[in-house]
Amino acid sequence: MDATTQFFTQLEALGHESRLDKVKGRLRLELVNGRRTDRWLISIDKGDIAVSHGNGEADCVVRTTKEVFEGLTTGKTNAVAAVLRGTVGVEGDRGLLVHFQRLFPAAMAAS
Repeated sequence: MDATTQFFTQLEALGHESRLDKVKGRLRLELVNGRRTDRWLISIDKGDIAVSHGNGEADCVVRTTKEVFEGLTTGKTNAVAAVLRGTVGVEGDRGLLVHFQRLFPAAMAAS
């Protein structure tokens, strides 16, 4: 299982994250790998987390390469720094990405 799939499997198993109790929104991740784009839809409803593959409506759309995303999921890359460098594109509610980055390994280890 690759780092991306493992991250989403663990995220789905988490079910609820109390640090997101005040967060509500949908985030769509578009991960580009050559000509292929994988889409993951994450719904956060006051800490309750649901994950699916899909191209549904989202409050925030994040687009990056699979390689960059795997850096985020392994804690090697910071999401905000990646946005500032231009390796991660964001449309919509950027605040949702700030909340979502709390779920990446480096942030989880710091809590």
